[in-house]
Amino acid sequence: MTVSLPMCSVDFMDTSLSPEEQAIADRIEELRAELGDELLILGHHYQRDSIVQHADFLGDSFMLSQKAAESDAKFIVFCGVHFMAESADILTSDEQVVVLPNMRAGCSMADMATLPEVEAAWSTLLEEAGLDDPINRDDPTAVAGPGEKFLVPVTYMNSSADLKDFVGRHGGIVCTSSNAQGILNWAFERAGKDGAVLFFPDQHLGRNTGNAMGISLDLMPTWTPGIGAMGELKGSRIILWHGFCSVHKRFTPEQISDFRTRHPEGIVVVHPECPIETVEASDANGSTQYIRNFVEQQASGSNIAIGTEINMVARLADEHPDKHIECLDAEICPCSTMYMIHPAYLMDVLERIVDGETPNQIQVSPDIQEGSLWALERMLSIKK
Repeated sequence: MTVSLPMCSVDFMDTSLSPEEQAIADRIEELRAELGDELLILGHHYQRDSIVQHADFLGDSFMLSQKAAESDAKFIVFCGVHFMAESADILTSDEQVVVLPNMRAGCSMADMATLPEVEAAWSTLLEEAGLDDPINRDDPTAVAGPGEKFLVPVTYMNSSADLKDFVGRHGGIVCTSSNAQGILNWAFERAGKDGAVLFFPDQHLGRNTGNAMGISLDLMPTWTPGIGAMGELKGSRIILWHGFCSVHKRFTPEQISDFRTRHPEGIVVVHPECPIETVEASDANGSTQYIRNFVEQQASGSNIAIGTEINMVARLADEHPDKHIECLDAEICPCSTMYMIHPAYLMDVLERIVDGETPNQIQVSPDIQEGSLWALERMLSIKK
């Protein structure tokens, strides 16, 4: 599968607002004040500044899922993408309403693993890898005993609610880029020393995390729906689903080499959704929150190249004028689906909430909420 992003000529470092944009921003603040404590706005790091300025909390998917779970607000407006809002709905009470400003804001990576594909692969993988299904145990999440070997599913937060439900019912767990190592350690304990983890949908996060934990690349075969395995399944430790982020896939070792030629003392930090060759060529890698903290810790005057979504890079450059900060790919576009959350859409849903409507509500059906909640709560119970 190939997903391409167009190159952009827009200057994302320019965060000034036009008169029309300022009027929308002013109206959003009026509506926020009118709704008061009944409203919580969550903003992901990849949102544009004209959205972030209205967020009560800015963070990565792990932090925002925690904030949703902790909130008592009646209306939670999630300025992110569909799977994030689904997770917020699962973690909040039935009395709370989760709203997505634009219902078209999805995620191409999440779409690379569907429930029918995973269910079809699951039975084949169990047979070919010679592993057992945790769902057949009295406690699917029990630590594996001597001689037991299971296939434990781990899904990245970037997945649909029905996949989280599948994972929850089969003794698995959700992870984010900020807690993936801790989650894999948890899963390995339940898989057993001869068991394995099925990691989906992002192959790169799984491969980079496994590599950082000392797992050999030949023990991490890739599974492609409709094609099968690239590598040996028997004896493997992490079976990687062939999914990827179309933004992070564009960052390359050649871009890092070019940056180092221009800035020999420069520092490169990338997201672990990048290919392993890019991660290994960088100085550091981590979640969006990790990248923020990393940049803050660098000395004044540092030259820093960042391999992640351009809106976040532009924001960090604006927040740290004493440092030279650039995106590894100077012509990359923003995440196209995150960019669908426009201030006008945010204003519209707030207007309708004030008018007594329930616009763009994200509701996960009860039949898949239970398993999804198990998988998410397991994640939230584990320290990074």
